[in-house]
Amino acid sequence: MARERLGQVASHLESGARKGSSITEKQPDDIVVTCALRTAFTKGGKGGFKDTAAADLLTGAFKAVIEQSGIKPGLVEDIAVGSVLPPGGGATEFRAAALVAGFPEDTAVRSLNRQCSSGLQAVVDIANAIKSGMIEVGIGAGVESMSLQYGPGAVTEFSELLESHPEAANCKVPMGMLSEQMAKDRKITRAAQDAFAASSYQKAVKAQQGGLFNEEIVPLQVQWTDPKTGEEKTITVKADDGIRDGITAESLGKIRPAFAKDGSIHAGNASQISDGAAAVLLMKRSTAERLGQKIVGKFVAASVVGVKPLLMGVGPWKAIPVALAKAGISKDEVDIYEINEAFASQCVWCVNELGLPLDKINPKGGAIAFGHPLGCTGARQVSTLLTELKRTNKKIGVTSMCVGTGMGMAAVWVAE
Repeated sequence: MARERLGQVASHLESGARKGSSITEKQPDDIVVTCALRTAFTKGGKGGFKDTAAADLLTGAFKAVIEQSGIKPGLVEDIAVGSVLPPGGGATEFRAAALVAGFPEDTAVRSLNRQCSSGLQAVVDIANAIKSGMIEVGIGAGVESMSLQYGPGAVTEFSELLESHPEAANCKVPMGMLSEQMAKDRKITRAAQDAFAASSYQKAVKAQQGGLFNEEIVPLQVQWTDPKTGEEKTITVKADDGIRDGITAESLGKIRPAFAKDGSIHAGNASQISDGAAAVLLMKRSTAERLGQKIVGKFVAASVVGVKPLLMGVGPWKAIPVALAKAGISKDEVDIYEINEAFASQCVWCVNELGLPLDKINPKGGAIAFGHPLGCTGARQVSTLLTELKRTNKKIGVTSMCVGTGMGMAAVWVAE
């Protein structure tokens, strides 16, 4: 199996060598993005969306896509929504959310769950459906209310059959514990993790103060109960509320480890539990031009690979080279990498092993600074990436993340 995978990668590399940098050329059949946006991300159990159901967040994102893009709702043939925690995968309420948002009854909706890459998988599934001719216009989205649905109830009990298989049993080891072990095995020091985490906060603070998230965030009006008084209020949530100023490596160094007395992982150098939604509108370039849709970027290629369950965090290291090879480009041709900061430990290791310059990684900060609503992150990264590429007059970007149970996913994008 390993030999077959290596053969696939070699095939991709050969194909890439032929393509060169042609991904920046414009073709009628390009799968393009005409709108990519998200809600703010808010702190789980504390923030502005703590009392808002996931489907309500999704409804807000859907309405914003219709309004900002000007797309006629009836032209959207299919919607895929990535989410990890809802009962039944969220299939029922997400269909209802689309109807409330204004999509007609003949717009199809489905949910999917590939753990932390669910949002990206949803976007890629829609892109592939368009590429194959199954649909012309679709939306890939992601949503999560970790405030309302995260906890022990989200963990599946294994049967004796699964428990008796050592590698299968590793699939349910808590991510914090396996990331702690990975940090020790791969010799990622706490100092390196805290420095990376502090940088994420500092970049996010600078970006937020400079208004760099404003273009990608759609404000939502929601009901919120004041935990101190019990009073229910109507509030408008328009900014990430997990971003904290004044965070340094030194201040993070004072936080107690979360998973082991002598450990290195803690609340300050791991992704925040949070709530949010994101959505991406896709179609062919020829369709966008016919409909008068403004093109903001295009989807080029994606990869998904498996790794050992206990090494879940190395997923981007394995997935990114495959996606780059499929796109026919080298790592140096990429201007921005959005790599999900599930834990500083895994992100530091992947960046170091891939030999990527830190100034290309998450230039506006990442999940450590503003949160990781599990199924939403992959779709959120598309809006963050394309907005920043446009602002900085750059072209090529990659989104990637590690995936629970031992996987990695990555995708290549071009801004216009």
